[in-house]
Amino acid sequence: MTRKIALTGIKPSGTPHIGNYLGMIRPALELAQKHQALYFIADYHALTTIKDGSTLKHLTYEVAATWLALGLNPDEVIFFRQSDIPEVLELTWVLACFTPKGLLNRAHAYKSEVDANISAGRSPDEGINAGLFSYPVLMAADILLYGSQYVPVGLDQKQHIEIARDIATAFNSTYGDILNIPEGVIREEVMIIPGLDGRKMSKSYQNVIPIFSTSKELRKQVMRIVTDSRPPEEPKDPEGDNVFKIYRHFAPAEAVEQMRQRYIRGGLAYSEIKGELYQLLEDHFGGARNKYNQLMNDRDRLNRLLLNGAEKARKIAIPMMVRIRKAIGVD
Repeated sequence: MTRKIALTGIKPSGTPHIGNYLGMIRPALELAQKHQALYFIADYHALTTIKDGSTLKHLTYEVAATWLALGLNPDEVIFFRQSDIPEVLELTWVLACFTPKGLLNRAHAYKSEVDANISAGRSPDEGINAGLFSYPVLMAADILLYGSQYVPVGLDQKQHIEIARDIATAFNSTYGDILNIPEGVIREEVMIIPGLDGRKMSKSYQNVIPIFSTSKELRKQVMRIVTDSRPPEEPKDPEGDNVFKIYRHFAPAEAVEQMRQRYIRGGLAYSEIKGELYQLLEDHFGGARNKYNQLMNDRDRLNRLLLNGAEKARKIAIPMMVRIRKAIGVD
């Protein structure tokens, strides 16, 4: 039986952090055990904000090295750079012609920028480029080009899956069932991972814990996680604590429940659970950190792996574009 296709990608807009790992990378790696998995580095998407070529290239290598160090096997999955697939840009234009402008007006990323401008007394579209506005169409092309059926994303990306489904439905209503209608895969238990300041862990907030911090830096970051001022002897609410919200994703279930009870009973110092969280993260990522550093020092190997993956991806993309071109009458 042919395995279903699962696809995911990560935008190289900053050093990957544990929020990326829990929300996207780990569930995506798990999907590869059951499905034909495609992973891509969305470097064209990053161009909406990153205009320095050397920075974008470095961040792209960071993402590649991260996934490989965390267990992605390029012999078993298809791993590639978005920019190595010319068909994705061709499909983006085709899909744009089936995308209502009003649908893009409602896209969260665009609306957020417009709202920020209005709040600051600026023109609604000031500083917003067309790439940001049409971002969901490029994302739809990424998904639909390979016949993807499952797309693991964070909750904040759910709307993009819905837009891709709407676009595919509009295209199919004109030309027949050519494009698969994808399903988003969202792990509810990791919808929001708190950062050092308690807000959602995000590169834009600069409150992240990078996956491959040095051991010394990792400890320093964990100790900076914001907690309340209650003394050790006072009972605490584990569900409201930023440290516990991360701890529960790395500790065994039994240890999580024991820690939960210690919060409720009282007698637990925040410094103690921070120390335990640090050790869990060090144990979890320490071995992969060495592999990551080796890969970052061998860019030629990374390039070879990504180009090899692009060849595999194009074996799916080219036949799809042949069907699409024939359907729209430009073959």
